[in-house]
Amino acid sequence: MQPKELSLEHLVRPSKEINSNTPLLIMLHGYGSNEEDLFSFAAELPDNIFIISARAPYSLEPYGYAWYAIHFDNLNGKWSDDDQAIESREKIGNFIDEACTAYGLNSNNVTLLGFSQGTILSYAVALSYPEKVKNVIGLSGYINVDILAKGYQEKDHSQLKVYASHGQVDQVIPPEWAQRIPNFLKNLQVEHVYEEFPVGHGVAPQNFYSFKKWLLEKF
Repeated sequence: MQPKELSLEHLVRPSKEINSNTPLLIMLHGYGSNEEDLFSFAAELPDNIFIISARAPYSLEPYGYAWYAIHFDNLNGKWSDDDQAIESREKIGNFIDEACTAYGLNSNNVTLLGFSQGTILSYAVALSYPEKVKNVIGLSGYINVDILAKGYQEKDHSQLKVYASHGQVDQVIPPEWAQRIPNFLKNLQVEHVYEEFPVGHGVAPQNFYSFKKWLLEKF
């Protein structure tokens, strides 16, 4: 199937059947990568799920894309452009609606699968707009409270489910940032699983099989 022209460039792996009950999984890659990165997982995921891997909107030289800028020359270390992150949060929220309409999918059964910066955006979208997202698979990321929509605490998060994982020796995003996720989600009454693996900033094979098993239990 050829990808349709939507607001974000993307790759598609159609499900075996496409109708109004077909669940959608959207992949959100990390900083400096592209839509082909996480798409390598698609062949190993259930064929009843319609999979889209989206490309972030900001180009990086000489290649690659980002959901928001990271400035590495700051005196206090690298910092994130939260204004751009909020713009991307809105773009992804709109893209979910676009994709469900364009491909005729179930808007009540949407999963976001992110890595690193893509995970940060997955949390931002799901916690800001829990009515749009049913499941989140957050790999090697953390929750940035500064890019959540105002009033997110008042939203009903009781139907949202989260699988979060992190590398124990991650040198890009400190494990202690990710270790705050369970408490944060518990306070919002979000059902969740949090796991760590003996790797750096990446996805170990056992991590993949763990989140795949978790995902299979949700369908």
